[in-house]
Amino acid sequence: WVDEGFMVKKTGVVYVLRKLTDETVISMCLNVWERLLGKEPGAADSLDALVLVTQNPDNNIPHTSAILHGELGLSRNCLTFDISLGCSGFVAALATLDGLIQAGTIKRGLIFTCDPYSVVVDEHDKGTALLFGDGAAVALVGDQGAFKIGSFDFGTNGKNGHYLKTVDGRLKMRGNAIFNFAATSVPNSIQAVLDASGITLEDVDLFALHQGSRYIVETIAKRLNLPPEKAPFVAAAYGNVVSSSIPFIIEPYLDKSDVNNVVICGFGVGLSWTTSILTRVSK
Repeated sequence: WVDEGFMVKKTGVVYVLRKLTDETVISMCLNVWERLLGKEPGAADSLDALVLVTQNPDNNIPHTSAILHGELGLSRNCLTFDISLGCSGFVAALATLDGLIQAGTIKRGLIFTCDPYSVVVDEHDKGTALLFGDGAAVALVGDQGAFKIGSFDFGTNGKNGHYLKTVDGRLKMRGNAIFNFAATSVPNSIQAVLDASGITLEDVDLFALHQGSRYIVETIAKRLNLPPEKAPFVAAAYGNVVSSSIPFIIEPYLDKSDVNNVVICGFGVGLSWTTSILTRVSK
């Protein structure tokens, strides 16, 4: 289809993950749940909420998160709902649960992300088939977490939402338009969060930017004058996994004591963006 050197330079993606034919959103979420339990054996204790971020649910009625709730055997006293939001979905879900925690409504909740775009990607469209991968992640959010959640900045440019949409069940994307949107909106959003938090760019140890493509990540980093190691592109081996993108980035850094301030920014489908900052809690 296309020269491999061009792929690496522009998209940065060498391989894309694809779910097995018999895998579902539920089965993928159950797999990452087992991994979480391996690290946090008490993750299922006293859960008040379960949020599933997906634009490709297994079914609509009942909502897929309710089925997942039943599979996990969680308490009946658990708020459970889906969020149909793509690339900015994880950070938006984090804002939702954090708001409930701050209001005293809940204490602990789960955010699952699973967007198997392979069910809508046209394998003959190199602009999407060579970029989007399938993935799932889960995050435990609570009032006693390892990181404190800071300010949020978010927005939507719905007038241009048609730049990334499905037509007759197949994904269509205007890549240049998405790039221009990200290159102009994201740096301003990040700066707004830093200003609200009283933190400078130099104070941030990691910028976890949605892995739309290598070119987008590198352009945003350049516009903010960031060294490449602070805003890495890490999706070469799995592709753009949509709402799971940011969890994939930050997971290896959770236990690194020298990474204390982490900016997280999701942007894309909608067109939408959501940005926040995580600050490690001193033990």
